[in-house]
Amino acid sequence: MSEKENKELEVNGEVEETMDDTVETEETVEDTPEEVVEDTTEETTDTPEENKDVESMSEALDASVEIKPGDIVEGVILAFDEDKNVIVGLDTGHEGYIPIRELSTSRVEDPSEEVAVNDRIRVTVLRVVSDKEQGSYILSKKRVDQREVWNELQEKFDNGETVEAEVNRVVKGGVTVDLGVRGFVPASQLDTRFVRDLSQFEGNTYEFKIIEIDPQNRQLILSRRELLESEEEEKRAKALENLEEGSTVTGTVVRLTNFGAFVDLGGIDGLVHISEIAHEHIDHPEDRLSVGDEIEVKVLSVDKERERVSLSIKDLLLGPWDTVDEEFPAGSVTTGTVKRIVDFGAFVELKPGVEGLVHISEMAHRHVDTPHEVVSENEEVEVKVLSVDQDEQRVSLSIKALEEAPERDEQQQATQKPEREESRPAVRQPSLRDEDDDSAFTIGDQLGDQLKGLFGDDEDEE
Repeated sequence: MSEKENKELEVNGEVEETMDDTVETEETVEDTPEEVVEDTTEETTDTPEENKDVESMSEALDASVEIKPGDIVEGVILAFDEDKNVIVGLDTGHEGYIPIRELSTSRVEDPSEEVAVNDRIRVTVLRVVSDKEQGSYILSKKRVDQREVWNELQEKFDNGETVEAEVNRVVKGGVTVDLGVRGFVPASQLDTRFVRDLSQFEGNTYEFKIIEIDPQNRQLILSRRELLESEEEEKRAKALENLEEGSTVTGTVVRLTNFGAFVDLGGIDGLVHISEIAHEHIDHPEDRLSVGDEIEVKVLSVDKERERVSLSIKDLLLGPWDTVDEEFPAGSVTTGTVKRIVDFGAFVELKPGVEGLVHISEMAHRHVDTPHEVVSENEEVEVKVLSVDQDEQRVSLSIKALEEAPERDEQQQATQKPEREESRPAVRQPSLRDEDDDSAFTIGDQLGDQLKGLFGDDEDEE
């Protein structure tokens, strides 16, 4: 039998089987109740609609949706290739890949640290490529994440909310932080005080305030200083309310200047003037204090309007004049250093904070024109205490009291003050006679006789 005949037999057999099935179906339909027949008829009528839905879905899958750079699409991660790129199957029917540098806003060494196979992600299309092995599109997950971060940051900025971030690097003029996008903190905005070494902030997490944001230009400027100033303002107001004049408080030295030391009192800084650091004279506050020292101070005054507090250290110390009458009683002899020389004498330091005056009249037994004739500055001299006035803080001293007065020599006095008697030369009367001639007469003799006669005539007339 030929193959043609066999095929005809097979076809005829199938037709016969089909007809037999049809007969059985008809018999079954006749035996089936009317309700069942109606249900079967309804199901039979729905089949063409379902077929149309299946055909439309197939057509949608077959027809790929056109996408272009800048579009945001969703997809499923399919695999990781040997170059650590992430292969993504897009819902549009395309495939693309994400370079590892475009996977996350933070640095990633292994893509599996950030995503896993079968994860659904949102990506943006960067560009179309002709290489079909990895996909038709280069994608970026990082750009989508950054866009969402910018939206969140903009909302926080509008609402005046703060952000928390870690300082990841020191750059010129400040530091950078990672918030999913790069933020910059100028050096002047890191602290309320000037900071020279910015590396101390690196690796630490702080709270920041957004002071400027520009998503289009990817510019984000943050400030920590404004938050600190706000906190300090609250502490300052509270500290001022608690400070009372005359009270003793504890503080920390935070800054030294030529005119004094600033002390942090827990919210507000007070000034200890250089004259209030010690009873004795000091050239600079650093001679007695160092930054970071914890000290006790007395509150001298509080100006709440100007937010100024004056402090004193020496008021809490035993004063040098408190025991001066015991240490240097009148009549005692001590040694001191000449600190100042003035026209009327010299001031001698007996101990730090206590100076006495040696008047110019007490410097020597002889006459002294200027104190420089006897003493010089920084010279160590021995003095005798003449008197002590503890209340007025005055001490009178003498140098000559320790020296023996020289004896006066009469001959030396005569030499120093000679009595000069000037002898007057004898005046000789002019004479009209020779000295050897006794008969000669003088002019006095002649005039005397004439005057005598004149006065004699007058007496006779009376």
